[in-house]
Amino acid sequence: MFEKIKPSNVPVVILAGGLGTRISDNKGKLPKGLVKIGNFPIIYHIIRYFKFFGFKKFILCIGYKGNLLRKYFNRNKNLDVFSDLDIKLVDTGLNSNTGLRIKKIKKYIKNIFFLAYCDGLINLDLKKLLNFYKKNKKMGVLTAVNPVSRFGILSINGSKKIIDFNEKKRIHNLWINAGFYIFNNKIFDYIPNKNSIFEKEVLKKIAKKKLIISFKHKGFWRCMDTIKDKNELTKIWNKKAPWKLW
Repeated sequence: MFEKIKPSNVPVVILAGGLGTRISDNKGKLPKGLVKIGNFPIIYHIIRYFKFFGFKKFILCIGYKGNLLRKYFNRNKNLDVFSDLDIKLVDTGLNSNTGLRIKKIKKYIKNIFFLAYCDGLINLDLKKLLNFYKKNKKMGVLTAVNPVSRFGILSINGSKKIIDFNEKKRIHNLWINAGFYIFNNKIFDYIPNKNSIFEKEVLKKIAKKKLIISFKHKGFWRCMDTIKDKNELTKIWNKKAPWKLW
């Protein structure tokens, strides 16, 4: 079964129902997926990246101002990036948390699927991640990254003296969830029929049961949470962005 899994047959589920209110120049005017990095919305960058690795099927879990996402894809369906793709927009509710959004697309998933948030950009080798999933035969794989601290890191000795200061240093052996996953359809059995938070209620549960494994990515990853993040990603895109593959 595993050898028959090809990127073109694996749907990519993108959680695109967020508000984007923490990005100050947006102030809730747009769903987060339409906030621009350079001249293109972040949803464009994410889909473009997956397409480079051969993925053709996309399911967007929309919510807040989902009509604007529908309009965007209707207006741009003939763009080279989107023209040969199967992009399905599913209304998963205005106030749904991540668990409920995922639960609501269950009927579209036959076997395995990628899952991504709509606010992260990465230079992950997606085929390598897919092969890692095949090899380990777990229910799910979570991509982990070792981020640079947003704050200065202090080294303090036993007498409370500061002996070193490192600005924006990587914290040794600290790994966080990058928001790029692979799951098989058994994951839906662990998502309750309520407005659950996937990260707090589902991931914790399957981690305790040892049903998920981590894939450590040591390359580029950035999350767009604030206006500062957005501006920094735009600067990177205008140069040579690690996710700018063609």
